[in-house]
Amino acid sequence: MKMNEKMFAVMRDAMHLLKTKGPGAATEVIQRTLKDALPAEPADAGKAQSAAAPAAGSMRDINPAPARRVGGVDTFAGLAPELRPESGRPSSERTKSDMPASAPGFDRAARTPNAGGAQFLAGSYTNHAGTRNYKLYIPAGYHGQPLPLVVMLHGCTQNPDDFAAGTRMNAIAEEKPCLVVYPAQSQSANGSKCWNWFNAIDQQRDQGEPSIIAGITREIIDTYHVDPQQVYIAGLSAGGAMAVIMGTTYPDLYAAVGIHSGLPYAAADDLPSALAAMKGGMGMMGRQRNARASAPGSRSQAVPIILFHGDKDRTVHPSNGDQIMAQSMPAAAGGASGTRPEATVQHGRTPDGHAYTRTSHHDESGNAIAEQWLVHGAGHAWFGGSSLGSYTDAKGPDASQEMMRFFSTRAQRAQ
Repeated sequence: MKMNEKMFAVMRDAMHLLKTKGPGAATEVIQRTLKDALPAEPADAGKAQSAAAPAAGSMRDINPAPARRVGGVDTFAGLAPELRPESGRPSSERTKSDMPASAPGFDRAARTPNAGGAQFLAGSYTNHAGTRNYKLYIPAGYHGQPLPLVVMLHGCTQNPDDFAAGTRMNAIAEEKPCLVVYPAQSQSANGSKCWNWFNAIDQQRDQGEPSIIAGITREIIDTYHVDPQQVYIAGLSAGGAMAVIMGTTYPDLYAAVGIHSGLPYAAADDLPSALAAMKGGMGMMGRQRNARASAPGSRSQAVPIILFHGDKDRTVHPSNGDQIMAQSMPAAAGGASGTRPEATVQHGRTPDGHAYTRTSHHDESGNAIAEQWLVHGAGHAWFGGSSLGSYTDAKGPDASQEMMRFFSTRAQRAQ
């Protein structure tokens, strides 16, 4: 039986179970099916310790490693909107597990220098679409001066602490001073804590989860001294797909986007089309919406992007990276002539690690607008990451460092 046909049958069974035995039984059927459908990643992914792991006394003290590694694949289980609570329910109805361990109210005092060095603070944001917690890293080098802000969107089954440890972004924030905020998807909004990139409402400006993520971003900007010209967003897998949505719908808020193993804008409308997109396909409505998003002139303020994808990724097909590039290029690169600039291609290999192909694009003024890294032999994991977090591959290239390098280049160009 073909995958789509099988999923439609599973969805029918799930809907029957939803009516007869409740959402728990229905969700279990979908999760079991997805687990069987998505092959496991190579056993070596993420086992090696990153050579650039943070030194003792820095991030390890502030951001302890999770007690376990998440094995297997970054599945998109629990995605069916019919089988989950609405993300927009009032905060009074949230479960205890949704609440942060501590959620201090931020005020203007946060603009003053740190008294005790680096901090990793818990916070919470609520608007008409719902409530999401987040963690904010403030480097020891913050003394009230304007700093860049990086928004990091985790993948399925992850959380801010896990994602911070795996990407080492907090340690990098000490090297290249910036604030880093990690919005947290709640399990009540998605059973596997995936960002709901495939829902129509969650692909629109000022609606659904994009409005919440933008709200968290603005809250940090309003509370701390942030350079508004240096606000960036990045994500992994489902977080990468949501980062694409944020760059597409809020080009006025984010100066550049980092995408790791993500999917293009409007790639899906529901669970079956999400599964098809992950495998490199796209449903009819998704193709129509993708064509509109990719049409020349459809995105007058396309945001510069840097993306990473493994050519052996069996969770999110690497063709999704090509589709993201195709969407970004027409509006950002055409200029007055409306022609796509020539690409600069570089081949390389990290020491004792993966080979890669790096393709760079510049506009007519020489500004970097898009950079694509295809990592050969690599699967579904954050490249150059630390084994202290889940879904990491220490064999590089270092996605966190390269994203920060690309982001800082954009800031210099804007000045």
